[in-house]
Amino acid sequence: MPRVSPMKLIPALCLGLCSGYASAAGFQLLEQNASGLGNAYAGSAAVSENASTIFFNPAGMTQLKDREFSAGVAGIGTSFKFSDSGSPVTSLVGNGGDGGGWGFIPNGYLSWALNQDVYVGVGVNAPFGLKTEYNNPWIGAAQSTKFDLKTYNVNPSIAYRVNDAVSIGAGLNWQRLTAEYTRQVGVASVFALSPLKLNLDGDAWGWNVGGLFKVAPGSKVGVSYRSTVNYDLTGDISVTGPNALVNAGGSSGAKASLKLPDAFILSGTQQVSDKWQMLSDLSWTGWSSIPKIDVIRTSGAGSGTIAQTLDTDFQDTWRLAVGANYQYSNDMKLKFGIAYDQTPVKGAASRLVSLPDNDRTWFSFGTQWTQSKGATLDLGVSYLYVKDADIKNNQTSADPTKNRGLVSGTYSDSVWILGLQYSTAF
Repeated sequence: MPRVSPMKLIPALCLGLCSGYASAAGFQLLEQNASGLGNAYAGSAAVSENASTIFFNPAGMTQLKDREFSAGVAGIGTSFKFSDSGSPVTSLVGNGGDGGGWGFIPNGYLSWALNQDVYVGVGVNAPFGLKTEYNNPWIGAAQSTKFDLKTYNVNPSIAYRVNDAVSIGAGLNWQRLTAEYTRQVGVASVFALSPLKLNLDGDAWGWNVGGLFKVAPGSKVGVSYRSTVNYDLTGDISVTGPNALVNAGGSSGAKASLKLPDAFILSGTQQVSDKWQMLSDLSWTGWSSIPKIDVIRTSGAGSGTIAQTLDTDFQDTWRLAVGANYQYSNDMKLKFGIAYDQTPVKGAASRLVSLPDNDRTWFSFGTQWTQSKGATLDLGVSYLYVKDADIKNNQTSADPTKNRGLVSGTYSDSVWILGLQYSTAF
């Protein structure tokens, strides 16, 4: 069988990126490699053990060999189970089943040394993603039956070794976003039979920078920043129920503006012995960039009016992770990690059925096997314990076509993540 060039695999992975299921708080996806999964992504901006450093800190490319390639996939299994407690009786009944499911997120990276001090690289990945889908009908169907958000990110980067102790790096990010949102028009019987679907898409640019510092023998500190990404999304709203007047009145073109959050990471690694390495991570994400999302009609009698507002009311969040690596043998490394991850959701009143998020704690384990020619295979697994999430989202209205009802109850959530990654120098 002929050998497949890593140069040919990168665009194939980009085309193969699929929808993501949010694992970090909000709808952020940290699963940009499997080598960090076993450490709960502690030390993410300082580790630089393969080409996936392009995402977390492009300055880390200066620590790699002349040419390196890394590719992997993460499977994310979410569970969102709703229990009702006080939602009013309407034409919509049922708890919606499990709103979660499994999704698979591929990634690929390539780095190349132009000389001993300058490195270039490219990464393809999905930094944000979310999917919730409920049995229909259910109590919250007028607020959401399905929400599916995908991102596709291409990240060319460059790094420069200033001296033996300091490296810097930067990158551009071309990103595409698609979103599909489905709900019933209202809670009354005539409207509860009418599904409304919103489709939006668009592309935008962002950037990222990073620095890597060797502060002592066996000790590194990494810092990185990823910018906000500003989208002007366009698409359409379609209503396809049995009532022709409802269909005609609800269908139109649509647009929305969305600013995806920026993020800052401070990481450290410390080699404490021949066998043990300790890792740490403190990160901040600027989720307050999304206080709400106004969906505006762009055609029909209501052109220029707001069709719906998603009142996210997000707050900025912090994430703290610590981890350790144990060199079990010359070719086998064991990885451990734990992290606490804040939710951007402020409380029950602003929690959305399309994003029933809450604070979470990561428990992670992984292994890394080094093959005879220096290639590595990483396996990682994480269980995310998510605090039960109360919801009391009131979207009632005197206008029956805008009455999305009150959803009151509690979500029981959890997440499993499995990761596989192959990395090699060539």
